[in-house]
Amino acid sequence: MSRRRTLLAILDGMSTARVVLYGDMVLDRFVLGTPKRISREAPVIILRYEGQQDIPGGGANALANLAALDVEVLPVAAVGDDEPGRALRAQLDSRGIDTSHLLTVPQLTTPMKVRILGGGASSLKHQMARYDVEGRLGDHGPWIDRLRESLGQAAAGAGAVAISDYGYGTVTAAAIAGLSELRPRPPWLCLDSRYRLQDLDGVDAATPNLQELEAISGRRLTQDYEVADEAEALRRLLAARFVLTTRGNRGMTLIEEGSSPVHIPVYGTDEVADVTGAGDTVLAVLTAALAAGASPQDAAVLANLAGGIVVMKLGTATVSRDELRTAVLRSTQEPAP
Repeated sequence: MSRRRTLLAILDGMSTARVVLYGDMVLDRFVLGTPKRISREAPVIILRYEGQQDIPGGGANALANLAALDVEVLPVAAVGDDEPGRALRAQLDSRGIDTSHLLTVPQLTTPMKVRILGGGASSLKHQMARYDVEGRLGDHGPWIDRLRESLGQAAAGAGAVAISDYGYGTVTAAAIAGLSELRPRPPWLCLDSRYRLQDLDGVDAATPNLQELEAISGRRLTQDYEVADEAEALRRLLAARFVLTTRGNRGMTLIEEGSSPVHIPVYGTDEVADVTGAGDTVLAVLTAALAAGASPQDAAVLANLAGGIVVMKLGTATVSRDELRTAVLRSTQEPAP
């Protein structure tokens, strides 16, 4: 079967795939305004408020991407008993996502990233400032056992588990170890971790970006072979089956156990509109493809296509199966050894 037909078959298979998203939920809030004048109090632009848009962010963005792919997805996570938590729940409900395993923890301040965008009425709005409201689940409390119990229940029969660790306390090494001990064990455990990738072993796949891989290796990685060498070192450290490193306009590098490195060229233009949430999209598409029976290389190709699509959208965005299908039909890319 040709690569194109294989990829299209994988996309069709996503509609019957089941994926668990275990990770940190974040609300992305965009406050929109039109420039009014320069303030007399300070050299800043005053905006006339127009409204706001709430969008799932962080692990919730990966969750929204999975839903946009028509995957049956279950989130195992927590939100606070606060206005951002309720807004985030509403966003997930509006996408038809089953939130039966989403805990409400009164002690948690729901993480929120607020971006202030300004622009004329007939022009694109650009980000002028951002502030973060950060809350973290404590290391001790009844939610620890409840999350682990929910994770075991949700993962039963799942084709894959996507793990999205933004450092807000949901993801623990003990819970990942518990996933590995499940019988039957989910076929794929795919990890995206912002700050402690090397500490969360026992997974099948990891998706560091280049900056994260450089932080782990302690050096700049400018050549393909350098990226491949450090990704292989990370794969061995995690005892993973493969590592997929995202490299911006250099595409992606796949290191798979027992195989030569595969360098996948960037899809589309290297002039991007917005990289917000691109890593979440890559995690979602990669995990969905694996759950649909894809090989790591075919899953990586689809994730690369998705990354190229989503960075051309403004704000926190998702990719649909129809968009991926069009990209597969248009693309003639083949991985280069």
